[in-house]
Amino acid sequence: MYGSRLVTALAVVFAATAALFGIFGFVYNLGFLLVAALFGAVAYFMWYHASGRFAQRLYRGVEAQAEPGRGGATRGGRNERGGFGAGPREDWEPPRDEDARRRARATQGQRVGGGRRRARADRGGQRRQRAAAAAQRSGPTAAEAYETLGLDPSADEDAIKAAYREKVKEVHPDSSTGDEEAFKKVNSAYERLTD
Repeated sequence: MYGSRLVTALAVVFAATAALFGIFGFVYNLGFLLVAALFGAVAYFMWYHASGRFAQRLYRGVEAQAEPGRGGATRGGRNERGGFGAGPREDWEPPRDEDARRRARATQGQRVGGGRRRARADRGGQRRQRAAAAAQRSGPTAAEAYETLGLDPSADEDAIKAAYREKVKEVHPDSSTGDEEAFKKVNSAYERLTD
């Protein structure tokens, strides 16, 4: 994000606001100077971040810790302070500028692009198949489902729906002849036959 024109523009806006409140502080009330100081501090930190100096300082600190003989160096899995740690990484690369990262992501997206979407769709389809298989294992078998609805295995979808509606009317817990367990069985049977 460093090097971003938006962050730089925001830093300029905050600096201008700080200058305006500074003028108000000298002309009207010294309380405005406190607000000017806050806006000035925010403008400075935004500029510090946008210029890339914050990231450079952060990565220099990380590199310094990873150097042998520093706190991050390890001996046999244990660092010199006595605790366990990851230690230095030989394959670590310092970060590139944000524009280079964006270009790399864009070219990678162009290469992979549609493959990612297909992979996600495949994973979604696999999840649904696993869920349906788990539901079938936990519910009644097809033969039990047909028996629960009072149908023979050659019944079509319309016959299954009609039988389900009739059975639900009979066993619904809110009806006078209702039975909750029978209602659950009818629902399971219907789900088994319509999946």
